[in-house]
Amino acid sequence: MKGPLFYSKILLFGEYGIIKDSKGLSIPYNFYNGALKTEENPTSEAIKSNESLKRFVAYLKTIDADLVTFDIETLSKDVEAGMYFDSSIPQGYGVGSSGALVAAIYDKYANDKITVLENLTREKLLKLKTIFSEMESFFHGKSSGLDPLNSYLSIPILINSKDNIEATGIPAQQTEGKGAVFLLDSGIIGETAPMVRIFMENMKQEGFRSMLKDQFIKHTDACVDDFLKGDVKSLFKNTKQLSKVVLNHFKPMIPQQFHELWKKGIETNEYYLKLCGSGGGGYILGFTEDINAAKQSLKDYKLEVVYNF
Repeated sequence: MKGPLFYSKILLFGEYGIIKDSKGLSIPYNFYNGALKTEENPTSEAIKSNESLKRFVAYLKTIDADLVTFDIETLSKDVEAGMYFDSSIPQGYGVGSSGALVAAIYDKYANDKITVLENLTREKLLKLKTIFSEMESFFHGKSSGLDPLNSYLSIPILINSKDNIEATGIPAQQTEGKGAVFLLDSGIIGETAPMVRIFMENMKQEGFRSMLKDQFIKHTDACVDDFLKGDVKSLFKNTKQLSKVVLNHFKPMIPQQFHELWKKGIETNEYYLKLCGSGGGGYILGFTEDINAAKQSLKDYKLEVVYNF
């Protein structure tokens, strides 16, 4: 048995900001995926995943039935029979490993599910996001529900604010283009919960709150608008500002050994780095106007291009 594939995602813009109503833009990333599976001779990974699913099933029973119900009987039976989530999505890398699992479980076991084929009104998108937020909270403590939403629908999602999200189209890639968005592998696994805790702690200071509003959210919103309009020149200007703000105010989220690299990008304009997800490790997102120059400059690191301008 093997279920349908659910893909990883990349939040291009909006990490941390969307908690406080900035815009955000999330795109599916088909390089990684996962599916529900059962097999005769499970590996130790599969057994670990199955154990985690058992705990997840117990948690799903506690979700408000007015919001969503599941065919718990079939789900429990399948999990007892050894079902697990077979995934190539790296965990702790900010590309939505738990999101894909949540999407897969909803797709297969939710009653009265909202599907991709129907007319996705804003109400339906918000309802899905709320359901996914509840489901994914099992893994993260507090979840926006965006990762599973992206994985489930497999289309770019534009976040205008907490209560206003829509499916969107993004400009077609220029395969010959020199400009690119890339992932840089930090080689470290990041933990979401401690990073979010640091952020929430910082939010208690007025200076941090006004920086978030006047700088971080301002540049994030501008980046989203520029990206959707295809205004590459303005996009790089705003991404550079965003990269600076993150370096100055989100230092704990950037692994220590990348502080200099981050600064070098801003000073040379060869690339601009930003957080991918909550930071603390995993992938770092990079933007460059010349991918060859960036690759040369970052030759000691593993880069994966995810979008070409």
